[in-house]
Amino acid sequence: MTTDGTGQRFGLIAGRYQLRGQLGVGGMGRVWLAYDEMLGRDVAIKEVAPRHALSPEESDELCRLILREARATARINHPHVVQIYDVIQSEEWPWIVMEYIPSLSLHKMIQHEGPLPPGEVAVIGLALLEALNAAHEAGILHRDVKPDNVLIGEDGRVVLTDFGLAREADGRMTQTNQLGTPQYVAPERAQKGISSREADFWSLGATLYAAVEGRSPYQRKTMMETLTLLATQPPDPMTRAGALEPVVMGLLRREPAERLTPDQLEAALKAVLEGACEPKPASARSHRRRRPLRRRALAAMPAVALMLLLPAAVAGEPPVAAPTPDEVPRGVMACDTPNRTAKPLPPSAETPPGKYELMEGWAWYRDPAGFSVGVPSHWRYWHAREAVCFQDPSSSRILGIGAGPLEAPGYQLLFSKEIMIAEPALEREFVYDGDERKRHAVALVTATLTVLWASDDFDFQPSRALYDVVRASFQAYTSTS
Repeated sequence: MTTDGTGQRFGLIAGRYQLRGQLGVGGMGRVWLAYDEMLGRDVAIKEVAPRHALSPEESDELCRLILREARATARINHPHVVQIYDVIQSEEWPWIVMEYIPSLSLHKMIQHEGPLPPGEVAVIGLALLEALNAAHEAGILHRDVKPDNVLIGEDGRVVLTDFGLAREADGRMTQTNQLGTPQYVAPERAQKGISSREADFWSLGATLYAAVEGRSPYQRKTMMETLTLLATQPPDPMTRAGALEPVVMGLLRREPAERLTPDQLEAALKAVLEGACEPKPASARSHRRRRPLRRRALAAMPAVALMLLLPAAVAGEPPVAAPTPDEVPRGVMACDTPNRTAKPLPPSAETPPGKYELMEGWAWYRDPAGFSVGVPSHWRYWHAREAVCFQDPSSSRILGIGAGPLEAPGYQLLFSKEIMIAEPALEREFVYDGDERKRHAVALVTATLTVLWASDDFDFQPSRALYDVVRASFQAYTSTS
């Protein structure tokens, strides 16, 4: 592995992870974007690189903390918690290989856009509640919930990350040097070092406070001022929260036993969403500042509330009728039927001029119907009425491109947004009933074609990066070009 003059690293890690660039840097190390050459996917790798020299004892303790973070996170299997793929033991420090999520932290989102509206914060709160419930059920306390550790993905996914201070949920005392960020630490942790589920929920309340107010509840110039106020004063008054205020303040109560329970919090956040869905006067709507990232967070929203907040052109559509059992799937949905006649891909077409450059292991497919797309070269394909279909021979992942409606048993829309590729398009994410298990799909709908990516529900997030390559490579063009 080599390093250039800017500090960028190049080369393989553990013989399979090709470093591509630095994603971020913190007090204890860096996070890199890398490509897993064995599995053909992007990953994020956390490299521990302390800024100061450590004693042998401190180094050993830091290694134990790193491995504890990896083990803690790996025990939590939930879409709102970042996934751990691997731990690499180098000569000095372990490296943690994680799921790569194109995203912006909630902290940066607040910095770039200012305070977020209560309805959007309620959506984020529901996702983080699910993440903490999953962690606590696995016997893990996070102990460092804060906006920096909340990611808002480009696909709308809300993810809790960085379990570096996580520990078993036994309520024992913590060490002083593992306090966390003072502005988001519960009073009992700051004063007595006690960690608990209730302390995690206090930090969640402080995080939601910051999202809706633009600052933390005890933000001061120095750490000492913050800790003094935390020990003696209530949080600063809220001015922007509206209906969200009693929810947040219910989490920021000084006595742990008096804080909202998870069930109470879920009900309260959903009530805020119901209020946020009420129609606003035209004058109020016309003066709202547009936020490019706002719609991304809608993916975590309950289906009923989501439909009320979607743009009128989407929310006003009639529900999609499920086909009867004797009906043959039409259009791209026909691709989600196993096909034993699928054959190897034809020889890869030349890269379309000026188009997306495919990575190794992918091939161009060019169809007479008038489109080109990148497909994993080991996949197989066949034609099904109005569509051309591709399937991964080793999994349930399929790709379909063609015309026709998106009709499927148990269809439930999760998310919809407008995007621009070669032409305006609508991207929809939905779930539906498969033959044996729940299916999860995303469809890119243009004026003439639909690009469908589907997999079993449990495999959707791991496969999402492959769909991103398909979408980036997909280009509409005339058949005579």
